[in-house]
Amino acid sequence: MDNLTDTTLFQSGLFSFYEKFNRLRFSGYIQPQFQVAQSKGAPSFIGGDFPAAVNNRFSLRRGRLRLDYSHFNKEGLPSVFFVFQFDGTERGFFTRDFWGRVYDPKWHLFNLTAGIFPRPFGFEINLGSNDRESPERGRMSQLLMRTERDIGAMVSFQPQRKDHPLSKIKADLGVFNGQGLNASSDIDSHKDVIGRVSIKQAKLSPFLISGGASILYGGMEQFTNEVYRMEKGTFRLDDNPANVGKIAPRHYYGADLQIQIPTRVGNTELRAEYITGTQTSTRTSSESPYGIPSFNGGTLAPLFVRPFNGAYFYFLQPIFTERHQLGVKYDWYDPNTAVAGQSLGEGFTGADVTFRTLGMGYNYYINDNLRLMLWYDRVKNEETRLPGYTQDLDDDVFTCRLQFRF
Repeated sequence: MDNLTDTTLFQSGLFSFYEKFNRLRFSGYIQPQFQVAQSKGAPSFIGGDFPAAVNNRFSLRRGRLRLDYSHFNKEGLPSVFFVFQFDGTERGFFTRDFWGRVYDPKWHLFNLTAGIFPRPFGFEINLGSNDRESPERGRMSQLLMRTERDIGAMVSFQPQRKDHPLSKIKADLGVFNGQGLNASSDIDSHKDVIGRVSIKQAKLSPFLISGGASILYGGMEQFTNEVYRMEKGTFRLDDNPANVGKIAPRHYYGADLQIQIPTRVGNTELRAEYITGTQTSTRTSSESPYGIPSFNGGTLAPLFVRPFNGAYFYFLQPIFTERHQLGVKYDWYDPNTAVAGQSLGEGFTGADVTFRTLGMGYNYYINDNLRLMLWYDRVKNEETRLPGYTQDLDDDVFTCRLQFRF
């Protein structure tokens, strides 16, 4: 008990405690928001579909708490890095990140990451939701890589020393299960291989330029012999019994570019990203399957292989000061580039319809811990002969969001 009143011993204990745990960092943010849709029951990729009798709602879009732990060597360079992040909202609690990273101790050029972490593909997928200037990632990003994360391992080339001649270059190569966090377990033995090479901000006076190129080479096992592929503007059935056990392709190719232009009130920023490839999914959805596709009765469902493309473009402009920012975002996703418009009729579904979204908004960075976002998304689908898609849907959405972070 005497030790508890000994100031010297107490301060010494605090110092040793700090030395041991000063590598820990806690951070987090919450995003309460109010949304108004153009109609009740509007389908939406801006926070999820609205219930049948609802055209406005309060929700907690995200509630994140993150713990980081770093260990440094005698030179002050990281040797081990660990991250745990979960998301808590009215819909429940979910793990979002749970990974570790070890750095090579000799050359300080490479590192190995393993666990649950974002796939190293593209720019928007890896841009944190607390930093993104629009409410959500584009429709294409959400369908191809919902939750953005997967379980796997990745080797990266990333020089730790700033004076290294290749310090601006980063290269990642990872192997992942392929189903993402929506899956409770892996559904086949096939893995997705994902690679990305990027250049960090390089000065090309007066611009700051960064960008990258990405590739995903993966697929999923065919548990049924029925596979539909596009041929001459329609789906053709391939029901060869030898299809069972083969790998249906999921191949993505992407490129992205970011340009910053210094101005008197801050940086004007332009962003663009384009992705194309081949997607395997089901008849009624172009989303990457996270389970073995089947009907309600348990019968295995056929697979549908579609060529796709999509892109997004950002224009961000500070006004008055850096705390006030106007933004414009345009994106499109064409889930089936082999057919369009009035050619979409019998034999097709909403999974083949192209959507384009024009978003416009205002961000007010009130202080380092609080941001106000006002954003309107004008969503337009192509008009087809499909029931429900003969004209544009009433699915525009206005979002008012506060973001608290620490």
